[in-house]
Amino acid sequence: MATVTKPRTRRPISRSVVTTTLVTALAGLGLTTPAIGATKPAGDSLRQQTNAIQRTGTVGVIARSTGPRGSRHATAGVADRRTGRAAHPGDTFRIASATKTFVATVVLQLVGEGRLSLDDTVEDLLPGVVSGNGNDGSRITVRQLLNHTSGLFNYTADFPVLTDAAAFRAGRFDTWTDAQLVALAMRHAPNSEPGTEWEYSNTNYTLAGMIIERTTGRSWQREVTRRIIRPLGLHDTYAPVTYPGMPRRHLRGYSAFGGSRTIDVTAFNPSGAGAAGGMISTTGDLSRFYSALMRGGLLEPAELAAMKTTVRAGELDDVWPGARYGLGLMQVDLTCGGSYYSHAGDIPGYMTRNGFGEDGRHVVVVEATGDGSAPDLGTMHVTNTLIDRQLCAGEPQ
Repeated sequence: MATVTKPRTRRPISRSVVTTTLVTALAGLGLTTPAIGATKPAGDSLRQQTNAIQRTGTVGVIARSTGPRGSRHATAGVADRRTGRAAHPGDTFRIASATKTFVATVVLQLVGEGRLSLDDTVEDLLPGVVSGNGNDGSRITVRQLLNHTSGLFNYTADFPVLTDAAAFRAGRFDTWTDAQLVALAMRHAPNSEPGTEWEYSNTNYTLAGMIIERTTGRSWQREVTRRIIRPLGLHDTYAPVTYPGMPRRHLRGYSAFGGSRTIDVTAFNPSGAGAAGGMISTTGDLSRFYSALMRGGLLEPAELAAMKTTVRAGELDDVWPGARYGLGLMQVDLTCGGSYYSHAGDIPGYMTRNGFGEDGRHVVVVEATGDGSAPDLGTMHVTNTLIDRQLCAGEPQ
């Protein structure tokens, strides 16, 4: 059960999130040069581990390991099956649920500015949105949305566009509003009482995106761009609204949706994933983001501590034994002792995995595309092994 803290006294906004302040802070952390500019081809270890992921049946793989002494990258397979173009370290890809860490960061910035409290209820902030069929927004807090203890039904379990090939073909370019996505969840009774169980639900982050817009008057996409993407200089990271294409050089995604015929799923209207998983990035930009986040470049100490306060997430044990979940972050044990933070992302055609230490000094990001319906346990375990070995080594290997 999530720890409940006393409601905070709101304080007036005393600091700005303008670019100048953040860039100055990041300069002190040595993060003002994009990570991609300092990368080197991988040594045998990272290259071999990347090849091992590709051999599990993926189409293309990109891995990046970044530490205090620089970065290494490795690639395997192809970015485009039709042309045979090899995967490239700078290719963009759909990051899926790794989006949640960006969204949680913005919510926590608003908490730090006194514009929200983690103990505010959904009903306080979005009156009438969570109701019906036993759903009650007055009993669910912002904290419970961010750490997946709200008990709300996961809308993507009732969203065939992301699970069925025919539905994907028919609806891949449709535009969905956040209210429509939440309404899908409201057709179902909650899975548990708020605050009693951990259960992953994309509905939670759709609501978090709506709360950002209600609080700021701007969409979550604009706030993520204004507060994170631009200040950090994440030049290949995007929070698209409805545009279905992929910018610049990118990995193409493929999925069979559990069937026998693989289709190209690269083009997709991201409104169907929204604040739960609609962003696009690169391994270099994600490395830069995670490092800045952990090193205090985006959140004040109190809010960063809240983000790292976790609850047990037993649902994830098959892939991450002993996993715990904070506010937009997962905590995973290392085989060499200690733990790392992470947030996985899966959407048809794309699998994003990452790991970063509490001090932000070592970050590992892996992207794999595939022609199965989803990454299987074999692919996931081999990828997790790469992340574990790189982080345990202490420096990119």
